[in-house]
Amino acid sequence: MLTNHNIELTSAEIANLWSNYMSDTLAICTIGTFLSHVDDTEIRSILEFAMQLSQAHVQKLQSIFTEEQHPIPDGFSVNTDVNKEAPRLFTDDFYLFYLQNVGKMGMEFYTMGLSNCARLDICEYFTECLNESARLLNKATEIMLTKGTFIRAPFIPVSKKVEYVQKQSYIAGWFGHRRPLNAIEMSQIYFNLTQNQLGRTLLMGFSQVAKSKQVREYMVRGRDIADKHVEIFGSLLSKEFLPSASAWDTMPTESTVTPFSDKLMMFHTATLNAIGIAHYGRALSLSPRRDLGANYVRLTAEISQFAEDGTNIMIENEWLEQPPQATDRDQLAST
Repeated sequence: MLTNHNIELTSAEIANLWSNYMSDTLAICTIGTFLSHVDDTEIRSILEFAMQLSQAHVQKLQSIFTEEQHPIPDGFSVNTDVNKEAPRLFTDDFYLFYLQNVGKMGMEFYTMGLSNCARLDICEYFTECLNESARLLNKATEIMLTKGTFIRAPFIPVSKKVEYVQKQSYIAGWFGHRRPLNAIEMSQIYFNLTQNQLGRTLLMGFSQVAKSKQVREYMVRGRDIADKHVEIFGSLLSKEFLPSASAWDTMPTESTVTPFSDKLMMFHTATLNAIGIAHYGRALSLSPRRDLGANYVRLTAEISQFAEDGTNIMIENEWLEQPPQATDRDQLAST
């Protein structure tokens, strides 16, 4: 005889569901604002597709939290975090670039969420989300290719034969002969370059419209960090006579009217910081050349300090929603 067991959610499952809820409520606010200004019909269709996905996710997540008797996070709301009267802040091309990167980030997040799950229903949920993110990425890429706005990573000659590393100089980067970038290193540099271009444009827009002087100055600082990182990654490619992705650039409009709350923009920036640190860590692990490793370590430290300062701003303003956490046993013992 089979017995039904009520298997509780693990900490990993709670963490991923909580993070998913925060991200999708933010997406509803952000994409909804984009939809109110988009002109291009093809870009509108993919914005609508992304909005439908996020709305379905939030509904499903609310159901899971309710069934498991977990409090539903506050997240973000169009009623409190969006100014529906604000004019356009970003261009249609940026909307498409943004959505393509949302697809990339969604695939990374849902893969991690799926790999840490045990309960079958949660596994199935993250599997579905992973497939949806892949569809979003592919749709966005297809439209970018059609419009001629997709810039491919650099091309390299086809190898004539399989080769093995023969000398320790393969990992050298500062002194003596420095070998050319390999395809994996090149891929990581290009990826991080385009991610920083997205961050630069987003933070440039946020710096124009944030209500708080403290937040505006923080966004300007982030814009300048992203710009510097774009230059560093671009120079690594140009030294190898490889093209950088300068054509990805899309600037915000000249609007100074905020479409989003400062709380939402700070959380959005914190999310980009966390993703950027993760990407640099991955690139570090895949880049044997010592000069590349040193660059990633230095740039990661810079983002980490920027992220910490952003966290302090959010705490000061009571904008930082706390994830579920373990019981403080010391506190219980002292009561």
